[in-house]
Amino acid sequence: MSKAKKPQKHQKNSGSFRIIAGRWRGRRLQFPANAELRPTADRVRETLFNWLQPYIAGANVLDAFAGSGALSLEALSRGATAVTAWDKDRHAVSAIRQHADSLGLADGQQLNAQPTDSLTRLQQPASEPFDIVLLDPPFRRGWWPDIFSVLAKPENGWLAANALVYIEFEREMATPELPEGWEVLRQQTAGQVAGQLIRTSALQQQ
Repeated sequence: MSKAKKPQKHQKNSGSFRIIAGRWRGRRLQFPANAELRPTADRVRETLFNWLQPYIAGANVLDAFAGSGALSLEALSRGATAVTAWDKDRHAVSAIRQHADSLGLADGQQLNAQPTDSLTRLQQPASEPFDIVLLDPPFRRGWWPDIFSVLAKPENGWLAANALVYIEFEREMATPELPEGWEVLRQQTAGQVAGQLIRTSALQQQ
């Protein structure tokens, strides 16, 4: 009798994701092998960008833990003017740049993809404010208090007036405590993932 194989929890397999809507609708893109890359699922991404549809065109977007680039490229496909994408994995960042080059940005669009330790970079003042901030950090790191504390400081300059912040986290964890004045507009759960779209305007207007 053969022994049952133990499940492999961290296989470093390359994978792919699909652009759901916009100029690049239906395009399937590959991302490099990395056990920590966890593209936002199609179902979750579709709901998120349906929420963002009134705001995405012309927006300046920060994808602070870009990973596969699924959120960054979906934002560009749907008309964001500029996207800044950060990830510690240089291969992932290179792939995001290559995808944008092969797909072809519209006139006036910009992608700034950088290999960056996002948590460290967020602790520094911003070079420009962002209309939409997408936060999908690695699970089970306990980073939310640190991320929120730097984003919520007006002097750091990360958030434009009326900025929206999307957070994605593991469903089994307690909902991250938001800074004072931030308000959850929409929320969803799908499989092991939970997501919230947050309005920060109350804080910004103080």
